[in-house]
Amino acid sequence: MTTLTAQLKQRTLRSPLRIVALVAAGVIVAAIVAAYFYDHSRADLISPGVKAAGVDVGGMRANQARAVLERELPRRLNRPIVVSAAGHHFHFDTAATHPRIDIDGLVNRAVDDSRSGWFGSRAIDGITGARKDADVSAPVSYSHATLESLSARIAGKVDRDARDATVKPSATGLEQVKSQTGRRVNSAALNAALASAITHPGDPRRVKAVVSVTHPKVTTAELVTKYPNYIIVDRGGFTLRYYHDLKLAKTYPIAVGMQGLETPAGLYDIQWKQVNPPWYVPNSAWAGSLAGKTIPPGPQDPLKARFMAFNGGAGIHGIDPSEYGTIGHTASHGCVRMTIPDVIDLYRRVPVHTPVFVG
Repeated sequence: MTTLTAQLKQRTLRSPLRIVALVAAGVIVAAIVAAYFYDHSRADLISPGVKAAGVDVGGMRANQARAVLERELPRRLNRPIVVSAAGHHFHFDTAATHPRIDIDGLVNRAVDDSRSGWFGSRAIDGITGARKDADVSAPVSYSHATLESLSARIAGKVDRDARDATVKPSATGLEQVKSQTGRRVNSAALNAALASAITHPGDPRRVKAVVSVTHPKVTTAELVTKYPNYIIVDRGGFTLRYYHDLKLAKTYPIAVGMQGLETPAGLYDIQWKQVNPPWYVPNSAWAGSLAGKTIPPGPQDPLKARFMAFNGGAGIHGIDPSEYGTIGHTASHGCVRMTIPDVIDLYRRVPVHTPVFVG
């Protein structure tokens, strides 16, 4: 009797537990089914926080996202890229490269990214409004040849050769040409940076070009050392200008070659110098019977006091005071004539190899 009573009590206790278990199981199944159908209803819904090529499409259906991307992406893709190079700024015409992106592929990726994982967790995320921060991308096509052409135009405006400092002589003076550093755009790096900017339309459209610098062999500061002395012969103005450290130090009145025997124009240098020089008469018709002879210093020697050769037989020399009246005229057989005091003064100032420009 006691055993039967115990069995009845156990059965009475088990029945509610079974009912609770069955109810719980039913609730779970119903929840799973509800979650499944809820998730299925969101099959083309993109999770909040998802971007496509930088455009926020979170919370949108696939067709809505497609419409937004078709409106926004062409504008973003065609925005110009600002290129900075050596202190200059250029607007790179992105539209000229005809960039294109697979919008359907972007939408599919955004949807697939939103629907990753178990449907139950997706349903919970949907109910709680959980964000899924992500930015999906798709390949961007463009004209590589056009990009390289536009990049080359930028390089062409930036690139320049290094320039050595030098002097530019003329009959009227000596002009200094200052040195200049050179620069060269790294075209390969610029092309790669532009390609990256084009294919990532969501990024800021700014590119800094890599520019290398080349230095001149002769700087402006070194120019004085290179040209401590310089002579300018102005035939038309009958003036010899002497420059020291690239500054006009003194001017002298001169005579130059007569018509048919002009003092030769061009750039030369002092080849040799001589005090009280003899006259080595050139083998020219105008020399007559003196042609080829050497006239020692004295009354018959037209070269007085000093001689500075700059073109073989031609040179700068002094003349007898009786011929000072020829100064300021075309009177010599090709040489540059000076008064004796002036030629002595110039002689002591200029060493051999001093440049002589005859203009």
